[in-house]
Amino acid sequence: MTAGATVPDAVIPAKAGIHSDALSHRHSGESRNPVSFARYPEYKNSGIAWVGEVPSHWHIDRLKHHARLVTDKAAGRMFPVALENIEGWSGRFVETEGVFQGEGVAFEAADILFGKLRPYLAKVYLTDRAGEAVGDFHVLRCDREVVPRYAQYQLLQREFIDTVDGSTFGSRMPRASWEFLGAMPFVLPTHDEQSAIAAFLDRETAKIDTLIAEQEKLIALLKEKSQALISHAVTKGLDPNAPMKDSGIEWLGQVPAHWTMRRLKHISPFITVGIVVNPSNYVTDEGLPFIYGGDVSEGAIAVESARRISEEDSERNAKTRLNAGDVLTVRVGAPGVTAVVGPECEGGNCASVMLVRRGDFDSDWLCYAMNSRMVRFQVEVVQYGAAQEQFNISHAVNFWVATPPRSEQSRIVKVLSSKLSDTGGLIREATRTIELLKERRSALISTAVTGKIDVRSA
Repeated sequence: MTAGATVPDAVIPAKAGIHSDALSHRHSGESRNPVSFARYPEYKNSGIAWVGEVPSHWHIDRLKHHARLVTDKAAGRMFPVALENIEGWSGRFVETEGVFQGEGVAFEAADILFGKLRPYLAKVYLTDRAGEAVGDFHVLRCDREVVPRYAQYQLLQREFIDTVDGSTFGSRMPRASWEFLGAMPFVLPTHDEQSAIAAFLDRETAKIDTLIAEQEKLIALLKEKSQALISHAVTKGLDPNAPMKDSGIEWLGQVPAHWTMRRLKHISPFITVGIVVNPSNYVTDEGLPFIYGGDVSEGAIAVESARRISEEDSERNAKTRLNAGDVLTVRVGAPGVTAVVGPECEGGNCASVMLVRRGDFDSDWLCYAMNSRMVRFQVEVVQYGAAQEQFNISHAVNFWVATPPRSEQSRIVKVLSSKLSDTGGLIREATRTIELLKERRSALISTAVTGKIDVRSA
């Protein structure tokens, strides 16, 4: 390849592929050797800030001049596609268990589905067969001057998505209009160059995607290891020589002889659901944390990004007002996922979750127990709903929990916290690696489709 522009390999993967050590210097601030890419001989100013210079023989047009909006209605096509089916960062189709109904827009092979509802704007899918777009999509059909795969990469640009996102209208469900999307700049190389760019990006993003898949597999294995460790500790205890007894529950088997089998309602002094009637009416721009199910992950609550509720409204809903040490369990979407309420949530409130009041138990121990197979199995037995899995609190209060003495609960927490800290660090490291790889992927797409590198002979 002819030498030209140099782009740091933190942004562009080498032609030979990306190796697992490519991110080894990410914390040290140490710069890595750049990878050389050819540049086009001449450039011109595109007149668009986020596009910058483009090769001098390329054209800048508007999307609507090369893609038309398809609005033909259809119902019952064999291949329905919903927003949930599209992976945002890659534009790939993913199978879901949900059954999507309603009259959608008919599409043909090589049409592009563009998610028009925030936060799904980044979902850009190139269809490989005829089907039905169910939900909030703009369905676009390219003209003969455009290679559809190249067009998909153009629309997947982070800068393109951010610009469209800034145009959204509507307070409750912000969406992008076709008028704005159609007027967006569209960078147009020759047809042959479009094909070359699309082929190059297919190859190079596939390498990145392989690394991402490896990291995802590692995370799954680490989580599986952690789950096995937790489940053993909360059902068999820490002493391998402790006398055992039959739990009386077939699927649970034996538990330490000095433990008791208790229902959840006999462990906590009070169990309820979060605010049920129009919780969105209480959402404010500022105030105390207002925790929804989506804010809860295993052992953690995303407080910073959570909604807010005023102190007055939280006081008026005292039944569900949060205290540090309470335990929250997701009811809808990811039923059973549990975390402990921290001091930063004190005084706030909650919705779409099960609230287990703190009592004469170690809250962290109960959190481990709720996230273990001991309780998750019981959740799976009673949950219902195809598109949105959920459970009723009337079932949850009767979940069985193998309960050690209070002091032993704390010992279990101490041992698990110590043993899981290394695993948690590895999971965080792998997660960060995935984020960096996705950033690299996005940067590669933007660089190629705006002509900053010449990939025709790559």
